[in-house]
Amino acid sequence: MTSVLPVRRGLTLAALAMVTILAGCAPPPPPPPPPPPPIPPVSLSPKVIEQASAYRYYVAHATAISPAFTGGPSVSEAVRAGAAYEPQQLLRGAIAYGAVAALQDQAFVASVRTYAVDPTQRRTIAYEIMKDPAYVVGISGSAGAAGLVMNALGEDGRKLLDQGKLVKQAAYDVQHSAWSKADVSGRDARLMQAKQLSTAALSGEVAETARLQQASVGAGPLGLTAQAASPPYTPLVIHSMAVAALAALGYADDASLEQVMPILSDPASATCLNMSKLNLYQCLAVAKPYYEDVFCLGQHIMMDTGNCLMKGAGVPAPIDVRPPPLEIATTPVTPAKPHTKAKPKAKHR
Repeated sequence: MTSVLPVRRGLTLAALAMVTILAGCAPPPPPPPPPPPPIPPVSLSPKVIEQASAYRYYVAHATAISPAFTGGPSVSEAVRAGAAYEPQQLLRGAIAYGAVAALQDQAFVASVRTYAVDPTQRRTIAYEIMKDPAYVVGISGSAGAAGLVMNALGEDGRKLLDQGKLVKQAAYDVQHSAWSKADVSGRDARLMQAKQLSTAALSGEVAETARLQQASVGAGPLGLTAQAASPPYTPLVIHSMAVAALAALGYADDASLEQVMPILSDPASATCLNMSKLNLYQCLAVAKPYYEDVFCLGQHIMMDTGNCLMKGAGVPAPIDVRPPPLEIATTPVTPAKPHTKAKPKAKHR
C-alpha cells in the first residue's frame, strides 16, 4: 500500500508538468477589440462660415443706409452700397448663416449627435440628408432649430424692409430740395456700375467671421431667441437645418465641402433676388433726377431684397396700407387721343 502512494504522486506531478507544458504551448487569447473611433467634433467649413460672414456684411451695411440725404453724392454712394451684392452669393450666405443659427439649438445638436456614435449610422444619416435635405425635419429638436433660422433670417429681412420704406418715403421728402430735381450725373455709368457690383463677390469682416466660427461650435452665442416653429418649412429653412445637422455629424468640414455647397441654394429665393436686381436695372435705366434714384434704392434694393429674405424664411411681411409716394414708369405710356366734343344736332324748325 505504501508503494502505491509514491507512484500516484509521481503520476500526478507528471500530469501537472504536462499541463504546464501544454499551457505554455497554447496560443495567447485574442486581444480585445479596438475602441470605437471618437465622435468627430461639430465642424462647419471655414468656407461656409465666410459665406455667412459676407452675408452679414451686406445686411449690416444695407440696413445702415440713412434716408437723410444731403445731396446727389450721398444718393449715389447709397445706391452703390445697396447694389453691392451678387444674388447667388447672398443666398448662399443666408443659408450658411441660418445653419449657424440652427446650431445654437443645443437640443437639436444633441439629437443629431446621437447618430454620430456609431460610424456606420453616422454615414447613413449624413447620406440621407445630402440626398434629401428635408430628412432633417424628422430629427428631434428640428422645430426649435427651425424657429431660430426663421427668426435670424426673417429679422434681417424685416430690417431691410423697414429701412427701405423710410428711404422710399425720402424720395418724396427730398423733392423740397432743389438738388433732388437735378439730373443724375453719369446716368449710364451708374447703371453699368450697379450691374458690375451685382456680379462682384463680397468678403466678410474678420471679427464677424471669428464670431460666427465660435458660434458654430457652441463657444459663443449669437444672441438669438425664438419659439419652436411647426412644419411645413420653406426650402431655405430646411437647407439651413440640413447644413447644421451635417456639421453636428462631422460631415460639413472641408473634406465634405463638395457635398455641402449644393445645399446652399434655393431656386425660389434665387428667382426672387434675381427679379429684384432686374427691377433695379429697369428703374435706374429710366430714372433721371436724384429723387428717382432714391426711389429705386428704397424699393428695389432694400425693400425687394428684404421681402425676398422674409419670404424665403417663411416669415410674412407686414402689410403696408399706405399708398406709395412715388412711382416711376418703366414702360412708355401711349398718350390718349384728344377727346372731340360732339357737335350739337341741328334743331328742326
